[in-house]
Amino acid sequence: MKNDNDLFYTCSLIEFIGRKQKLKRSEVVSALGEKTLRRIYKYADVFHCEPIEKTAYDFITSNSIAGGDFDNVKKCKYEVPDYWTMGEVYERLIEDVCGEDIIKTLMEVYDSWIDGAISNYNSDFYYQPRDYIRECYREGEVI
Repeated sequence: MKNDNDLFYTCSLIEFIGRKQKLKRSEVVSALGEKTLRRIYKYADVFHCEPIEKTAYDFITSNSIAGGDFDNVKKCKYEVPDYWTMGEVYERLIEDVCGEDIIKTLMEVYDSWIDGAISNYNSDFYYQPRDYIRECYREGEVI
C-alpha cells in the first residue's frame, strides 16, 4: 500500500488546518474525529479538486475548530517545509505501520509522541529516511 494519494491528501489537509488554526496536528485529528477523517479519506479525490484553503475552511467551520497558540511555522529558524511535504512524511509513516484500518492507524500515529518530533521544524527529524522514522515510531523514541 505505497503512495496512497487519498492518505497523502488527508495528511496534507490536517497539516494545512493545523497551521491555519495554530494547533498541534494531533489536536486537528481529535477535532475532526474519526467519522470526518473517514469522509475526507474516502472523498479525497473530490476534495482535492477544490483549493485546499476552501476545503480547510469548510472543515474548520463545520467542525467548529477553534484556534490555538501552537505556531511551529513562526518558531522555525530555517526554511519551513510546505504542508504537502509534511503530508507526505505522515502518509509514508502511516503506510509503513498500517494494520487493518488506515484511519485508525492515522489517529494512532498523530496521537503518539512522534507528532511532536515531526512537527519540530528546527530539527532534522522530519526529513530523515522513511525507514528510520518508521523504526523510531516502533521503538517509541528517536533512535
